[in-house]
This record gives sequence, structure tokens and C-alpha cells, in this order.
Amino acid sequence: MSVDHRTARCLVCGPVPAHRPHLGGLLRRCEACGFRWTAREQAEADGRYDEDYFAGGGYDDYFRAEPRRFEANRRLRWLLSTVRPSVLLEAGPAGGYFLEAARRAGITVSGIEVSHTAARFARDHLHLPVRQGHFEDLAPSRAADVVCAFHVLEHVEDPRAFLHAAHTALTPGGWLALEVPNIASAAADRLGTAWPGLQPRYHRWHFTPDALVRLVTDAGFEVVRQDTTVFRYYMPLRYRLRHARHLLPADLIGLRSPRLTHPRLGDLLRVIARTPRTRRST
Repeated sequence: MSVDHRTARCLVCGPVPAHRPHLGGLLRRCEACGFRWTAREQAEADGRYDEDYFAGGGYDDYFRAEPRRFEANRRLRWLLSTVRPSVLLEAGPAGGYFLEAARRAGITVSGIEVSHTAARFARDHLHLPVRQGHFEDLAPSRAADVVCAFHVLEHVEDPRAFLHAAHTALTPGGWLALEVPNIASAAADRLGTAWPGLQPRYHRWHFTPDALVRLVTDAGFEVVRQDTTVFRYYMPLRYRLRHARHLLPADLIGLRSPRLTHPRLGDLLRVIARTPRTRRST
């Protein structure tokens, strides 16, 4: 009988360090590095990410143009502050709004999306070259100078296999841009199971800044930039101002700052990393 690696070992440290129940047994927590993973069995990925996924659970706005275009432009501005890509491949583009923003900036774009529903929306409504399938299977046949994955790594079956596929798809000196929920955030610590970034029904893996940097480094990348943001970062200014008395106090308490970014304690963890400029011979 096979053992489920999600409950038997830490993805970062391996099987040796002890791991303990966390949040009442909902997660397991590695005692050595703090990495956490969902303890219970998950449904098969192909079934999780179609019509029902986008109809509920907080994911029903994936195809709403206004909030998703605002979010996409924020992400593109962050990426372009470090990287100037010419060919961009996105893993898990959902409705495709980030690819749309990148294409408008003059970048050649494509995407790989596991959901039939989302891939069809991106192709039919935004006329984007998004192929349905698993990134790990399709990416190695592509060539790009940047791979982006926003809120994808926490969902995949094997993050190490995903990072290997990204590395293979990148040209020498290519870039990787990731964003995932930060289980070590001040809000996650304060809210526990009520933290909106937890989503244990869909999220297999729960990253800390140190754990993500270690995984990315182990996959052959050099981390160039790492920080965190609060959820407010992706809210338009008028919305933030309108709801400031509800949104701002908690962030002020947790981060001790009104800023939208923080080195380690924000809700969302971001990393930009680079491959070596020359490939090693095999």
C-alpha cells in the first residue's frame, strides 16, 4: 500500500524532521522549517478546477473583467520593475487577464491552464493562446524568457516537478515569477482557520518565505527578489478608502505599518528568481 507523501513527509526537508498537527489537525507543520501542508486527502485536480470551482468558494470573480484587470496590471507592474521579458509563459492563467495585460505591453504571451472552463474563456473572450493541460507535461516543449505562476504552486500535485518544468521551459538566464499565500503572515497567525488565504479544500501546500526560497533555490534558480503583500494590494484605491476602517486596523496591528508590502508578514508571498545564464552540460 502506497503512502501519501502529503501526510508522510515535509516537501522541503524530506522525511526525517518531525511534523505535527496544525490548526486542529487540518494541516501538518514541519518542526524544522515551518512548511505546512493539508493533511486530508484532496479530490482529483482535473475535477476540482472546472465549473463548480469558478462558481463558488470565493473564485466566482475569476472572469469579471474590472477586478481582474486591476489585479493583472498590478502584477505586471511588479514584474516589469525587475524583468523586461519578450516571451512570457504563464502557468494557470485562469481567465487570461494577466496575459492580456502583458500582450498589451508588447510581450509575446501564451498560457497553460488545467481548467477546460478557464482555458476556453481565455481563448474565446480574450483571444489568447492558452492551451488546456498540465503545466508539468506541456511546459518543457515551450521556450520563454519568463515563466509566471500566480496562485498556482499551492495547488499542484508536486511543486518540485512544477519548478523543474518551469526551469526546462526557460531560456538560459530566464526568469521565474511566483505568488502564493503566505502561511507565515501576521493575518494567518491571527485568524487561524478563518484566514482567507488558507483554502484547504483547494490548497495542498502552505508556504513560508524561507520554505519557498529554499524550494526555488533547490530547483536551480537564484532568488533575486522576495517580499510579501497584504490583500489590500489588489484592491482599487477607492475600495480601500471606502473600507479603510475595516481593512486597515488589522494590517496596522500585524505589520505595524500602513504600507501594502512587507518583507515577510504580508498575506501574499512573491518571489522573482533567475536561471543560470548558461546551461550545464549533462
